[in-house]
Amino acid sequence: MPAIHFFEEDITYKLKNKTLVRQWITQTILAEGYKLKELNYIFCSDAYLLQINQQYLNHDTYTDIVTFDNSETEKVIIGDIFISIERIRENAAKFSTSETDELHRVIIHGALHLLGYKDKTPATKQKMTQKEDFYLNKRSF
Repeated sequence: MPAIHFFEEDITYKLKNKTLVRQWITQTILAEGYKLKELNYIFCSDAYLLQINQQYLNHDTYTDIVTFDNSETEKVIIGDIFISIERIRENAAKFSTSETDELHRVIIHGALHLLGYKDKTPATKQKMTQKEDFYLNKRSF
């Protein structure tokens, strides 16, 4: 049974509209031609995510998201996505958007990474942003 789970580490955070968010993520994955097996979203603090960034990626910087692809099968999604709620709040203010919209953008950004989208070059970043916008516009909540 495919599953999307939401957890908190080092913070208390309750995602609104969990069922609708799950449906939206699942529809995105299926629309891209992938199967969903298991996807864990872990909402955490800046400090917690910095530690993950340092330990696993050797990056000594704050970030809003770190995505781990745990699938060994092509076109099957199994992953863990860590999201800093502190960073989401700061970025929402910085980009003049709501915290909910910023969180949803980052949630779908992580899923898109698992779907094979990259964002390291200007061209791949532009494609990623286009896909984020496309799927954000598919939300019905």
